Amino acid sequence: MSQSRYQPLREFVGNFARLLDATPEQPVLLQQGTLLLKHLIASDEWLDADFARPSLEHYQQYLLYADARQRFSVVSFVWGPGQSTPIHDHRVWGLIGMLRGAEISQSYRRDSHGLQAVGAPVRLAPGDVERLSPDEGDIHRVSNAFPDRTSISIHVYGANIGAVSRAVYHQDGSEKHFISGYNNRLLPNIWDLSHA
Repeated sequence: MSQSRYQPLREFVGNFARLLDATPEQPVLLQQGTLLLKHLIASDEWLDADFARPSLEHYQQYLLYADARQRFSVVSFVWGPGQSTPIHDHRVWGLIGMLRGAEISQSYRRDSHGLQAVGAPVRLAPGDVERLSPDEGDIHRVSNAFPDRTSISIHVYGANIGAVSRAVYHQDGSEKHFISGYNNRLLPNIWDLSHA
């Protein structure tokens, strides 16, 4: 059988599952997971065009892999020009790896006065990885850094993120719960080993 274009993703998933099997403490998991994700995003030839398609209305969240035991998921986020998320949380650990273009991430914390920005915005360029953890605060807003082109990042979360109940936040600190789901519709099964 010829090597599949999806082999880098398959290898990443296998290596990440083995990392979780070793049950490391979260700091070790995020450190070693960062190295695995950096290796995956060193090239973008493996990402099928169907999972890199932007929408004119809002950013797209395509499921690339969900672990059968719900331990982690891998998602491509596709940002059309100038698109951004609302301020939101994750409630699980996460890694964000920049594949194409650039993103800007602004962290927030909630206090008695509402939401407050924490630190300067972080700009992610191709090859950069940002870590998220509820233990350290995981409320942020993410934006495409470019007003005129698409940006794509690969996210790894410590659950099937499309099924996790989490929240978006208003400026006064109040929250509205949501479950994001995914934008996959009639996309190819990249796990079919007949794909070349």
